[in-house]
Amino acid sequence: MGASQHPTNQFILDSICQIEGPWCLEELLGTLVLVSTVLGASAPGPAGEAPGGPLYPAVAVGVVNPAVTLALLATRKVDVLRALVYIAAQCLGASLGAGALYLALPLKTSADHFVNKVPIELNAAQAVGIEVLCTFQMVFTVFSVEDQRRRECTEPGNLAIGLAHTAGVLIGARFSGASMNPARSLGPAIITGFWENHWVYWIGPVVGAVLGGMSHEFFFARSASRQKLVACLTCKDIEIVETTSMTGSSLSTVTQNAMRAKHTNKQENN
Repeated sequence: MGASQHPTNQFILDSICQIEGPWCLEELLGTLVLVSTVLGASAPGPAGEAPGGPLYPAVAVGVVNPAVTLALLATRKVDVLRALVYIAAQCLGASLGAGALYLALPLKTSADHFVNKVPIELNAAQAVGIEVLCTFQMVFTVFSVEDQRRRECTEPGNLAIGLAHTAGVLIGARFSGASMNPARSLGPAIITGFWENHWVYWIGPVVGAVLGGMSHEFFFARSASRQKLVACLTCKDIEIVETTSMTGSSLSTVTQNAMRAKHTNKQENN
């Protein structure tokens, strides 16, 4: 059957095409560089010397991260389709980054250092707890920095995010590997074929990221309010509630203004 006979499929394709291509490419390339840098910092040298400890990968940092994307989705800062495309790009970039570095290794056995593993002294549940804690504080920082940027603040937010990631690695590297990023764990797992307890590095970072993002957005942000949390949970227009909180206007006034603006835009488009 022709594409014209499948309006649902056509709608999905049109929606994907409307997502900015450069943004998806940035997610892919950003994750590729991040993962290859972190893994390269974690691997031993050609003579077999030990890697430089947790500080090396800690300073090779970025937030091109499916867990962060899901936190943005949970707080309704991105829509479902955009989040899925970003996560796919991030995971593909991580796999390409791990693969490229693996091909460049003089000793392929060095790739064992790439994989996040639960130490024998810990069980999987404890490792999940560590990942939740490390990712929570990092994502909370990411949302705090974004909140400052929205206020046109000139503070060095990127440095704060980098230090939060560094803190997470220094806290959890010995106990769970401090992945804080499912894509960072996925790429090496695909390359090496090591999948034992791999779920830990999805459940822990995702739960920590969602809790960190929602905690900041609905309890600590300048626009935080109970009404905003209820609007998010009930899939209502969260921007209207947020504007109400920020401006001090009544909900009915903000709603009317939003409807007028929407009607005006519709007339201009027509």
